[in-house]
Amino acid sequence: MTDINHVMLIGRLTRDLDDRSFGYVGNGQCRANVSIAVNRSRKNGDAWVDEVSYFDVTIWGKQAENLKPYLTKGKQIAVEGFLKQDRWEKDGQKFSKVTITANNVQLLGGRDNGGNGGFGNNTNSFAGGAPVFQPATTTAAPSYSGGYDSNMSFGGTGSDFPEDIPF
Repeated sequence: MTDINHVMLIGRLTRDLDDRSFGYVGNGQCRANVSIAVNRSRKNGDAWVDEVSYFDVTIWGKQAENLKPYLTKGKQIAVEGFLKQDRWEKDGQKFSKVTITANNVQLLGGRDNGGNGGFGNNTNSFAGGAPVFQPATTTAAPSYSGGYDSNMSFGGTGSDFPEDIPF
């Protein structure tokens, strides 16, 4: 029987991705090491106390390559993956560290400090960092009042097809 090792966290990146934390391993696979801060509130008597926990996350493969431009300090991300324990010995002393290996990483909201979540200086962005679609033309869309308007066109005049379609 297999045990369960599954982790889901939402937190904010504690630092920008740099050359030391991003690279390619010997077999050519891409690796990104990030650290996230996860905030939690708990009640201590009558007052609420904020606690912060820090977790190291490793992102592999194409996902690491694709996310590289967006992994900036303060960016909120959701991580789904599993815990991995690394053990080593140095100068006769044993060490151990638990990290999260990500299976799936999703970009969430923007930065708290008024940044734009890594999407450049695009002023046409939602607060969450996703770009806003801007149509190529500036014609206004017809308004819909709830009733049927016989003058409203749905899909053109019907002469768009070179021949009749037999149904």
